[in-house]
Amino acid sequence: MKQSSPLVLLSLLICLLGCNRKSGEQQRTVLAIPVYGQSLALGEEAVRVTDFDTLSKKTSNHVVTENLDDEFGYLSDTHFKQRMKRILGDRRRAFELSIYGMSEVIADYFQKKGTLDSIMICTFPGGQGATSIVDLGRGSKPYVKFLDEIKKAHDKASEKGWKFIVPAFCWMQGEDDIVWKKSTHYKKDLKMFQVHLSEDIKAITGQSQDVACISYQTNCLALSETFNETAFNDKEVLVPQGQLELIRDDSLFFGSGPTYPYNFVDERVHIDGISQKRLGYLAGLSVVRMLDSKPAKGLLPGKTTISGDTVLIEFAVPHSPLVLDTVAVSKAANYGFSVVSPQNVNILSNVLLKDNTVKLYCKKSPAGCKVRYAVNGLPKKNGYKHGPRGNLRDSQGNELKTKILNKVYPLHNWCYQFSYQL
Repeated sequence: MKQSSPLVLLSLLICLLGCNRKSGEQQRTVLAIPVYGQSLALGEEAVRVTDFDTLSKKTSNHVVTENLDDEFGYLSDTHFKQRMKRILGDRRRAFELSIYGMSEVIADYFQKKGTLDSIMICTFPGGQGATSIVDLGRGSKPYVKFLDEIKKAHDKASEKGWKFIVPAFCWMQGEDDIVWKKSTHYKKDLKMFQVHLSEDIKAITGQSQDVACISYQTNCLALSETFNETAFNDKEVLVPQGQLELIRDDSLFFGSGPTYPYNFVDERVHIDGISQKRLGYLAGLSVVRMLDSKPAKGLLPGKTTISGDTVLIEFAVPHSPLVLDTVAVSKAANYGFSVVSPQNVNILSNVLLKDNTVKLYCKKSPAGCKVRYAVNGLPKKNGYKHGPRGNLRDSQGNELKTKILNKVYPLHNWCYQFSYQL
């Protein structure tokens, strides 16, 4: 299938901003970037840290919902319930969503370019909690509702004479399939979802460019009753590995980063509100870099070689230097690395970081073994303290930081969880 690059979007937007001005009203382009998935996409358990009035003021009222208004916080599983919540003003489940932070970054990007007045950023959540990817796809109730809301936003924009484009959607799903494995080939299923959603959105908007996916990487092992970090055939790694490979290899996939550096509510399944905000900022950076034709994939393992009893992994580092950080993320054994033999034994004895290369010193030849990162952690725990995690990051946060509830958070790129055979 031929793929049109999302990197032509910025020039297309500039062109659109200069044409079809409706008499008496400023011409605008609506840039729609919603989030879809299971409970993390819906912000479950994430106490809201974004004040909606402040969000509107900070973004000059240019961040809107599927109704092209600023009335966020009324998500429900059906259109009827959602309308009733809006009528009644019921915001009891108005959780923090990653897209609020994402929208701030995108609005700031267009503000600095001097074009924010001509842009509206449309964003909203969709999906369903505790649901496999195979039950979130084309034809499912959550999928149909999601498309209905995209169409609603498109139609409202058209009524105003505005252009409407969906350059990307954010993806936050995978926890269910790590445990229940209803998806037998997660990577293939996620790619097919992106293809289907792109086709269906293009049919609504009439845009020619494909819709890209900004994917996080789930690192959730808290629901697994059988996880064993030294199991050679560890099926719990298949979902995050599939997400990693699409981010690494597919031109229509970009990454916001792994979830292990964040705080999970009760160290279980859901990241908290501050963590949603932090991850949202990284998603926003991925979007603006895509629009600016400077795409970044995050911190990824590259060329891997064996020298005697040592594994050498070269990393593609977005912002040097590489750092083994045991402050932001609690120190994991061997900084999160392991080399597991077919006999289910971790043969790694020591780790050394040199420039952009990590050296893994093993007790014997690692040939035929699997080299892993962040495949570890205490049973039924998630997050930066005790969950599956590693300590490797770049130094992007030395320059890019954000303040949430009066605390400053650096926006580093943390290495994705991975597992592959040598």
